[in-house]
Amino acid sequence: MPRPMKWRKVCCLPERNRFGPLDANADEKNHIKMTIDEYETIRLIDLVGFTQEECAKQMNVARTTVQGIYSEARKKLAESLVNGKVLLIEGGEYRLCDGLENGCGRGCRRRRHGR
Repeated sequence: MPRPMKWRKVCCLPERNRFGPLDANADEKNHIKMTIDEYETIRLIDLVGFTQEECAKQMNVARTTVQGIYSEARKKLAESLVNGKVLLIEGGEYRLCDGLENGCGRGCRRRRHGR
């Protein structure tokens, strides 16, 4: 029997979930889908400046899990930028924090922005 899935804790949803070339058509083959948890690893590691270990603690998962999520997220960002594809951020295996939990640290946008 497989291990039960551990939901990845995410502090907020992106304000915008679609990025890409201004002249992009609506053709789905020109879209890259990034999950909310992949977005959160990019936000925490590249924007906030967390290490992968700090990111793992914030998201309540193992560091090796963060490493895999982050690697996939970076590939998707690169494909979007290099190949001019639209990046859609949606879905994934996550739950939103309430901004009050003990595990929610300095990277929590809900607490910082009062959301």
